[in-house]
Amino acid sequence: MKSTAPAPGMPACSLLAWQEDDRECSARWQSANGLPPPKRVVVADDQITADEAYRLACEGTGILWQGDFQNARQLLQALQRRVERPSKKSHRAKAAAPAPGTRDAFNQYRLAQSQRARTLGMLLIPFEPGHRIPLRRAPDVSPACTEAYGAADAPYVASLRELLGVISAHEWRKNGVEVPSLRGRIHPHYGVFAPVRADYVPLVADAPLPSAAGKGAVAFDIGTGTGVLAAVLAQRGFARVVATDMNPRALACARENIQRLGLDGSVDVLEANLFPAGKAALVVCNPPWVPARPTSLLEQAVFDPDSQMLRGFLAGLAAHLAPGGEGWLVLSDLAEHLGLRSRAELLEAIEAGGLKVVGRLDARPTHRKVADTSDPLHAARAAEVTSLWRLAAA
Repeated sequence: MKSTAPAPGMPACSLLAWQEDDRECSARWQSANGLPPPKRVVVADDQITADEAYRLACEGTGILWQGDFQNARQLLQALQRRVERPSKKSHRAKAAAPAPGTRDAFNQYRLAQSQRARTLGMLLIPFEPGHRIPLRRAPDVSPACTEAYGAADAPYVASLRELLGVISAHEWRKNGVEVPSLRGRIHPHYGVFAPVRADYVPLVADAPLPSAAGKGAVAFDIGTGTGVLAAVLAQRGFARVVATDMNPRALACARENIQRLGLDGSVDVLEANLFPAGKAALVVCNPPWVPARPTSLLEQAVFDPDSQMLRGFLAGLAAHLAPGGEGWLVLSDLAEHLGLRSRAELLEAIEAGGLKVVGRLDARPTHRKVADTSDPLHAARAAEVTSLWRLAAA
């Protein structure tokens, strides 16, 4: 199923200005993550060296590419190697680095990631109306860009790094992700987190259902994302599942996936801030796991400033539980290992919401970062446990 409608939730676009052949030029600046355009832009082609491009990028100067498209991809790879190359300064910083598992260590990691993304985002690609790239050996990216950005009736400029993410998201959406617990595939949209982790979905698929989950029972899936957990609940026999989200991209994605799986007769996808109206035998929520500020569309599924969604779910859950019902909180303890939230804080929030813990199921993550010892967060990831907390009204 392919949609050519404008992508929902696109931020307002500003203007990018540069000088070319003694002429003042400008075009619409496109950034799905709402990043500001570079204040200074130079035009470059295949003649520029990687070292010169790296110097400009580090200074915050945008490099508007006018050469061969495939050479631009090679240049981006060269910039990435230079970003990741250790320097004398990085060795000194490493010696003075904060202890692993602390808030300061995590903040330093996030700052480094942000600086890396900023530098690599300085290589820019021009687009003509219809998402056509006017460069030699440029691929046809119009289907991918239409899914991510909507229709394009005017020229614009975007970073090559973002474009490659758009292309990758298009392939994920086209091919889908096999979810064994679902006995089917989920097709994530651009900016919606794909269910690639194999630890949390089986928890929802296998946990014992509450006593209230009898014939005709209703379930809520709060913050549905791709709709994967709503689909699991429907397959577990709930007569009606109400899936909510505030992100227009997620709502469109969930509706498409529910329809693909033939579950649109039993699953309703609604725009709502956390809970829909009414009560349910089971209320499931898989909120962002790390209390920090997201810097991209995808990070909104991982980072939640001050644990706002988690706290909102726990504060409102009891009022939305039917007699004998349960709330299932699916949450990683990664934040605890990063020094960002303690187990005591979580338990206090559960108690403050008028809730009690009636059970817990745990799973160890198996994703590749667990074994990546070069990852600055390796110690925290290696110790991480994902849990399904079974909660009931106290």
